[in-house]
Amino acid sequence: TIYDPKYDSSQQEHLSLLGELRRAVEQNELRLYYQPKVSLTSANVSSVEALLRWQHPERGLMAPATFIPFAEHTGYIKVLTRWVLRESIRQCGEWQRAELRLQISVNISARDLMSRDLPDLVAELLAEYDVPANLICLEITESGFMDDPAHAQKVLDRLAALGLQLSIDDYGTGYSSLSYIMRLPVQELKIDRSFISRMVGNDEVSTIVRSTIELGHNLGLKVVAE
Repeated sequence: TIYDPKYDSSQQEHLSLLGELRRAVEQNELRLYYQPKVSLTSANVSSVEALLRWQHPERGLMAPATFIPFAEHTGYIKVLTRWVLRESIRQCGEWQRAELRLQISVNISARDLMSRDLPDLVAELLAEYDVPANLICLEITESGFMDDPAHAQKVLDRLAALGLQLSIDDYGTGYSSLSYIMRLPVQELKIDRSFISRMVGNDEVSTIVRSTIELGHNLGLKVVAE
């Protein structure tokens, strides 16, 4: 075996980042930004998507791509998801009391979807902040329910039974079959930005987007262009 000092350095960086993430939660360094979802027919904003950012004391405002993959790899994503769900549902309750009725979409990772505790956690938070379940939409990536379809189906069924809205996020980037999607208790299909950003001037991509929209509508789903 050949010793490589880079290994120790990498391990130290991981331990350091994990400690910083824990501090971020404890010292309220995390932030949620709310991106409007605009209806193309009415131009109204009736829902938003919660986007997580980290206001790091030294590194400044950090995008999720810099820390979410690490959190998923270490399992700390469950702590971050709990924080995002609590903050989103709390904010939804505040808006509702101010007579601003906005649905909030929250991304759920594959690891979160494998947790049997997720439906109970969401139910507790809805009750705590007195928020109607239909004002919260959980976005699940295709890969999230394809890792263990049977278990994912059970968790999604429990979430749907609570009255939550469910969305398939980043549609078109995974390998889920149409027959499986038809069995999921989802109300929304979200087309990945990799298709949306290329559909102008690209007939092939435009055809894929148009077909996806028709497919979603024929299945009774709302379709979102990211």
